[in-house]
Amino acid sequence: MTVVLNEQDTKFKYDVAEEPGGENIKLCFACGLCTASCPVADIDPEYNPRKIIRMVLLGMRKEVLSSNLPWLCTQCYTCQAHCPQNVKFSDVMKALRSMAVREGYVHPSFVEQVKEIDSFSQKSRHQMVLSILDKKAEELKIDPAKLAEEALEKEKAKV
Repeated sequence: MTVVLNEQDTKFKYDVAEEPGGENIKLCFACGLCTASCPVADIDPEYNPRKIIRMVLLGMRKEVLSSNLPWLCTQCYTCQAHCPQNVKFSDVMKALRSMAVREGYVHPSFVEQVKEIDSFSQKSRHQMVLSILDKKAEELKIDPAKLAEEALEKEKAKV
């Protein structure tokens, strides 16, 4: 892809940085850990978080906001866990989604559908984590309720 810089929106990266979640986008130094850890990138070689960040930093507003790229992110936060610069890629995708809707690239009803899917995904991940914790507690012969009670008592003692 050839990018003609004088045809790009130089304000785009600043607009994204002003959105909730986009604050650290300019800290990206393109290490690629986000892409290497992304489950979507494993399935779809066209989906490349590092490339998406570069497109934003280069001012490719129309190309990014009119594409399906922000909508393919599953919000699993794996990229964020690996980013050495604390660029919250999943949150940047949320910011780009908001901008795409606000600027008329996406119909608002589509956003409601995506929110429902995201909500279901979050609940599924939460259940998975609870299941893993329960198994680990069982292996270690730990009573989670007792641990929670002890932690609560410690907090009460501080007050």
